[in-house]
Parts: sequence; C-alpha cells; structure tokens
Amino acid sequence: MKFTSTRNKSLSVGITQAVLECLPEDGGMYIPCETEDLRRWLLYTDEDTSFNSIAGSLTSAFIKDEFSPIICETIVTRAFPFSPEIKQLDEKLFLLELTHGPTGLHRDFGISYLVSFLETTLQLKGGHAVFLDMSTGELGASLAVAMRGKKNIKAVIVYPAGTVRGLEESDLVWNGGNIYPIEVEGTADDCNALVRSVFKDSAFVRANCLTLANTVNIGRLLPQAFFYPFAFSRIKNKVHSDIIYALAAGNYSNVVAGLYAWQFALPLNGFVIPAKQALAVDSVGNPLILDSLVPLGERDSADPSQASNLERLEDIFSTNQLMMRHFIFPVPVTEKQVEAAAKELFVKYGLYADMHTARAYAAAKSGGADRGDEAATVLIERDHPSLSAEFVRRTVGETPEMPESIKKSLQPFGAGIPKIKTVEELRKIISSLS
Repeated sequence: MKFTSTRNKSLSVGITQAVLECLPEDGGMYIPCETEDLRRWLLYTDEDTSFNSIAGSLTSAFIKDEFSPIICETIVTRAFPFSPEIKQLDEKLFLLELTHGPTGLHRDFGISYLVSFLETTLQLKGGHAVFLDMSTGELGASLAVAMRGKKNIKAVIVYPAGTVRGLEESDLVWNGGNIYPIEVEGTADDCNALVRSVFKDSAFVRANCLTLANTVNIGRLLPQAFFYPFAFSRIKNKVHSDIIYALAAGNYSNVVAGLYAWQFALPLNGFVIPAKQALAVDSVGNPLILDSLVPLGERDSADPSQASNLERLEDIFSTNQLMMRHFIFPVPVTEKQVEAAAKELFVKYGLYADMHTARAYAAAKSGGADRGDEAATVLIERDHPSLSAEFVRRTVGETPEMPESIKKSLQPFGAGIPKIKTVEELRKIISSLS
C-alpha cells in the first residue's frame, strides 16, 4: 500500500517512510492512496477468528509491498498480548470493549502496534527513531509499557509539571531504558507549543529521527481499523441488518479508521457521534465540519502536538457534505441526556458506563440517522469505566473496580530532573540522545 498527502495527491510513499516522517512537507497528513478489496476474506471471518489473525491479515494488506507475511505476523504478535472484547446487550445492541490494554484506554492498541511496527522494521532496515510527544500522563504511561525492552526506539515525553505517571525507574534513559520524561514549568498548552516549535525545524527533525506517537502518525491510526472487522466477525451471524457504530469521537481517529475499514469492503452503515463544535449538524441535518469553510491551501499546517483527524475525514468524502451525511450522524446531546443514558445502561444491562460511552449511547438513542428500527448498534467503550469513577458513582451510586494494571499506570512518578522552560532546552535534550 502506498500513502499520499491530504494536500498533495502526487506524493506517493511507502508505509515505513510515512510512519517515520509522520508529517509530509506540504503541511497535510498522510493517508492511504489505494485500498484493497477484502470482502471475501471478511466474509470468512467468524467468532473463532482471533483479533491477532484479523490484525495480521490487515497488516499484510497495508505493508505487503515492503514486508513479508511472516514480518506482519511478528509485528502483530509482539503488539497484542491483549484483545478487544464484544458483548451482546440485547437483540440489536452490542458493546465493543477497547479497555483491555494495560492502561484501560483504547490508545493502548494503536501505541503498542506503532511501537512494534517501528521496532521490527528498524531491526530489519537499520536506524532508530525518537518519539517526541506531549502528555498529561495517559500517553506516557501507555508508551512506557509498549516500549519496555525495545532497542531501536526512544521517547522524549513533555509533561506539564506534576503530571508524570505510570513510569518505572528502569524506563528512564539514564537507567538503561528508553524514555526521557521532561517536566515543563507551564500548562499543557505550553508543552504543545514546545513540541510544535521543534517540529517546525524539519532539518532538526530529520537529523534526530523524530516522529510522533499520537494519531497524527498514520502508523498509530491504522491499527484502530482492526476494531471494526473484529466486531463484525463476532456479530455477523447474529444480525441481518444495517450496522451502526456509536462512539464519542474524540479526535475522530476511530471514525476515520472505521471508514478505512469500510473502504476495505467491511459492511458498516455509519457512525453516530455526539455533535461538537468542530463537527456539528446544520439546520437540515447535514454534518458540518467548520474547517471545511477554509480551503486547504489557506490553512495552517497540521499540528504535530494536537492530533485532529478532521482533515483525513474531509478527504475520505472529498469534502462532499451530501455523501458524508450517509455515514456520519452527529447528534447534539445534553449533560442531562448523558446522565440518563448512563443510568439506563446500568439498570437495563448492569453496565458501568464511563462518560464517553454514556455520551455515545445518548447520541444513539437520540437518533441522527434515518435507518429505521432494524439496525444493529455497536456501542464503543473507549476507556475503562474505573477511569471515570466519580462520574459513575454520581450517576448510578456505585464505583467500578479498577484493575491493578490501570492503578499502576496512574501512579505519580518523579523523574528527579530539573524542569525546563524553553525550546532550546528541549532541543538540547533531544540532541543528547543521538
């Protein structure tokens, strides 16, 4: 598979280059420029098809031009000692749990895959890579687990002071590990500004082999496309109708990944998402992306420090609002509706719903698509409900139990090094890792 840019369709690169470069020079984002028809394979999957088998087959479709099926299997086996799970709540409602990674967050899947991909391919081709990312704790904790024992990758993680967590002493570069945590005397916005400043210097980025671990990186986003064939394999023999996915969109990476799966011929009929300012609904029911009002050539470059996948979403539909209307159903929901949805999930199904899952269920209940009553809905649980313990306690009066691995990921960690303020200090630390 080749990859191009949202802003320059004449560009064509392989997946390794797209993942390592992370951002094309034209200011856009890497996207697949071709698709595979996997319909026959998808129809043969069933409840006995493992998540790793699904991930391996799709990985082979992504990178078969560069690596053999054996390498694809190696990447997936190393990446996924954990799997999603799906539960049937009633005849037409299913729950897809993406909470079984080490930190209880759906990003564990994408980060673990990205790290495994880079470690495996760099072992074969030579070289090294350095992640430079901002975190308020979650991404750093997930990276720490995924990167333990890796030899060809390091990570410089920039945190607002006091938010480092989930690390161990052995993870640190100066103790033989591969993570360099940096605390900044400032806010998350200040940390983002530092990362953004570094990535503006393309020569420095290339010289230090910098890349990103957020979903700006296509290698972090693509594995989220595995969720949907997995869900389909589990429910295909239980439903004979349209399949709608309901989720809180976040930065829209899961929506884009699901649409990539659809382009591979996966049967799905759209996404119900809570409306937000960035992707709202107009007066006649069309999804409205505010960024689309500004031509691509007049926009700023994609922001490396804060992942947004709306430009990728626009590209899938070529900014065609009418076509997008058939797949994207943004629904305005109120906080009262969200709380009512959480209570209903608990009373009817015994389910503790985190705030994102409750919001997605509220959107699904409110409609947003002219699909009748026969459609099956797959409700996506992105984050473990124990991470929203206060919300759950307030809405249903009980507190979900937190797994030990999640508790560990939330443990505060003191790196014991001076805090920084300037991009010059950050650049000096990055250069020292070469």
